[in-house]
Amino acid sequence: MENSKTKGTTLAGVYKSVHKDGSEFYRSSFTYKNKHISLGSYPTELQAGRAYIEASRLIKDKKKGIADYKDKSALSFEKWVVIINFRDNDIYFSTPIYIRSKYFSYYIDKHTELKFSVDDLFYYSSHKIMKRGRHLFVADYGMQVSIAGRYGIKPHAVCGKDYIHKNGDNLDYCYENIEVMNAYHGVSYSSRYGKPGYKAKIHVNGDYVIGYYQTAVHAAIAYNKAVDILKERGLKKEFRINYIEEISPSAYADIYSRIKISPKILNYK
Repeated sequence: MENSKTKGTTLAGVYKSVHKDGSEFYRSSFTYKNKHISLGSYPTELQAGRAYIEASRLIKDKKKGIADYKDKSALSFEKWVVIINFRDNDIYFSTPIYIRSKYFSYYIDKHTELKFSVDDLFYYSSHKIMKRGRHLFVADYGMQVSIAGRYGIKPHAVCGKDYIHKNGDNLDYCYENIEVMNAYHGVSYSSRYGKPGYKAKIHVNGDYVIGYYQTAVHAAIAYNKAVDILKERGLKKEFRINYIEEISPSAYADIYSRIKISPKILNYK
């Protein structure tokens, strides 16, 4: 924990502070366009001073970009991005965002540049993206929320199977670049006999394949029908039901009555 008391030092932009255990550390900050920007906390006065000098030079040297960041920099990579974006685009974000002409970049680290539609700018300017393995998420109301959920992608969806990035760039999350191939529970994209289609399956002491269908809607309805059949057979298990809004109730009823279900489901005991 840190003590809120600070004291100026002989170096510009550097303030000494004290942890609750009595140990000292140094804060660095500077002001640009009437905006007070914290550069971080450092163990020594010299390191904090270097951060202030680097930030001041970065503001003045417009030739320096995000790719010029070096590991030996006194600034964190996140602060480097924040300062360059403020310098170039006249708008301050506390998250590592850089605004482009048709989208914006969000840098997880210097090797990972995510791309998002401008419509998401407000959201990610106030939500920090974190990464665990291949999982990208934000903290929202005390919960870990996958960024894929904003596209209707299910938590355990597989890229290339349940959804694709149209341009082949798996870091490009612009809305027009995401195609959800499977938005329903128990349904997955599957090619059979060389033809694209969708497989419906249900888990009952193991996975049961319900069938293969031409569209995701048909597969989702088949899944719902399988749930109804299993419940009629006396199975006491709670299943999630697919809610299908893109067809009318009469069209749903017609498909439901005609759709074929695997005999393994029909004869389940």
